[in-house]
Amino acid sequence: MLLQTAGIVTNVIPSGMTVEMQTQKKYHEAITRNQELSWQVAENLLVSFKYAWQGVRYAFNTQRNFRIHLVLGTLAMSGSFIFHLKLVEIAVIGITTGLVLVMELLNTALEAVVDLTVNKTYHELAKIAKDCAAGAVLISALVALVVAGLLLFPPLLATIGKTWA
Repeated sequence: MLLQTAGIVTNVIPSGMTVEMQTQKKYHEAITRNQELSWQVAENLLVSFKYAWQGVRYAFNTQRNFRIHLVLGTLAMSGSFIFHLKLVEIAVIGITTGLVLVMELLNTALEAVVDLTVNKTYHELAKIAKDCAAGAVLISALVALVVAGLLLFPPLLATIGKTWA
């Protein structure tokens, strides 16, 4: 059925809605459904873990620095086992590594929220937020480097000394 209004011919669906109106309604329903899902509390623990894992996967797949920190943390943890560090020293390396990865995830989340808010246009406050979050990652990574160095360097030197002796 065709409807002519002000010289414009429009397709009318039997429900009385134009094709454009129905398309807009479907689009609005899809957005509303996605918004409802994004603000929905996970119905059980398994779903919560699924959402959390999606965040970790996103960071791994999109953030080069997350992958770098993960590799370096894995090397530090491996070194702590290879050099037979005390359990508390292994725990300290594990905790500092974990904190660096947590800071990377928080930095990624903050960057996404800032980009969403400013619509990827420049804003001085957005720059400050992103720079501060990146600075937090930098400081945590430097602290982790110092901790790993203090704990791994002495046994590494001892091993090298035995090899060269």
